Amino acid sequence: MGSGQVTDWQGKNVTVAGLGVSGVPAAKVLHGLGARVTVVNDGDDERARAQAAELQALGITVRLGDGDSLPDGTELIVTAPGWKPDKALFRAAEKADVPVWGDVELAWRLRGHGGRTPAPWLAVTGTNGKTTTVQMLASILRAAGLRTAAVGNIGVSLLDAVLGEETYDVLAVELSSYQLHWAPSLRAHSAAVLNLAPDHLDWHGSMEAYAADKGRIYEGNRIACVYNAADKATEDLVREADVEEGCRAIGFTPGTPAPSQLGVVDGILVDRAFVPNRQKNAQELAEVADIRPPAPHNIANALAAAALARAYGVPAAAVREGLRAFTPDAHRIAHVADLDGVAYVDDSKATNTHAAQASLASYESIVWIAGGLAKGATFDELVAGAAGRLRGVVLIGADRGLIRDALARHAPEVPVVDLDRTDTGAMLQAVQEAKRLARAGDTVLLAPACASMDMFVNYNQRGDAFAAAVRELAAR
Repeated sequence: MGSGQVTDWQGKNVTVAGLGVSGVPAAKVLHGLGARVTVVNDGDDERARAQAAELQALGITVRLGDGDSLPDGTELIVTAPGWKPDKALFRAAEKADVPVWGDVELAWRLRGHGGRTPAPWLAVTGTNGKTTTVQMLASILRAAGLRTAAVGNIGVSLLDAVLGEETYDVLAVELSSYQLHWAPSLRAHSAAVLNLAPDHLDWHGSMEAYAADKGRIYEGNRIACVYNAADKATEDLVREADVEEGCRAIGFTPGTPAPSQLGVVDGILVDRAFVPNRQKNAQELAEVADIRPPAPHNIANALAAAALARAYGVPAAAVREGLRAFTPDAHRIAHVADLDGVAYVDDSKATNTHAAQASLASYESIVWIAGGLAKGATFDELVAGAAGRLRGVVLIGADRGLIRDALARHAPEVPVVDLDRTDTGAMLQAVQEAKRLARAGDTVLLAPACASMDMFVNYNQRGDAFAAAVRELAAR
């Protein structure tokens, strides 16, 4: 099906791989365009059967419990982003020369369907900070008077954005490494890679493959490739990308920016990239105090969002207004309460070591609540870097022993409470133990560095449990 737009879907045999949040909308869209759609799905549980019934009522074929067989006559597969590339279905597709797209690729190909003017994409990826950066970017774009939405991996369907009744001037698009893997023809107006650290290596197979998929976001960029000057791996991806003539590399840094960078000078976010005579001039964009919370990694997020907005031509005043208007989602370094001079902070979204490292670096004296499902991670580097900030540690979750062992090697003097329980009630005990260890001026920080599913439905429920425990202590 080439790399261009597909204008006639009538009668095309398309297999949608996977139900769920991406598969069901993709199947409906393709069916509505006239394609003959077959959905294949590994699972055959109650939820899958309910989704299947909804699609079958429209005339869509659904095969449950059969996610590995390639249906006869398939001309294209549209896959859920989480399906691994080494799956038997995709091996069969490669052998039969059948292309595989993700829902992001499908959305990209359908821009302009029905004669509408396609909105440019300002795209963001990275190991951590994607959602916050995209939301900041959308807030800045709205402050500039532009019709926009934060879409993609953030949970808002790109298919809805490109095909829905509402039209946009520009889209702020969050993309995961999974989504980028399955989006070969995506070409953004401008894009940013915020950071790179080991994550999802069981899916990608290696750090090199993971980084390569992240780097796809720069391919074909027209105006700017935004990279993290403090993370050389992101700049390396820019150097390797095949971009359009005239596309610029734009760095962001927590310090004083060089020409073609955005950075911070005396508490002011400044632009030395999108100004006349950038060798000598800088444009003030906002104050660090305009960013909530003003943690170092969140300032980096704001700089990346500002760089993408400036690449689109947004004026400096709108950057400040948009950052001031932005309110972060829950469970992202969120202040819960102050009790007896101790701050309690919920960063349950810190589900890997890279995110936890940024969170721990935001405070001087910490009682750290950590643990959960490690997902193959190691913790020596994280613990060694944070050792000097730790007043104490409370460990919870299935893989807490990995963190305990790292603490024994790199911070043996730090008191550790190891809670040998994985029920949801463990959080109240963890907060009680943290309160016992803390002193006035400390921060009790939930930054688990692990996934939550051993004890909780998701990181949201884990963060809610932490906040509830803190409130219970406050009420005593």
